[in-house]
Amino acid sequence: MGDRRARHPEPRCPVRPGEPCTLCQPSVTGPQDCGLVYLVMSDPDLRAAVRAGAHVS
Repeated sequence: MGDRRARHPEPRCPVRPGEPCTLCQPSVTGPQDCGLVYLVMSDPDLRAAVRAGAHVS
């Protein structure tokens, strides 16, 4: 039988598609409470750039 250890899902960063959430701030638990994710996703132009695959800096 295979390995039965529990696997925890690795949160992905919506600002850097395909990359893991590296928890850049100590109080953050994932993308759901990340200030950067909030700012980017609340700005229509930045959100569109991320969805289009553009590098946001």
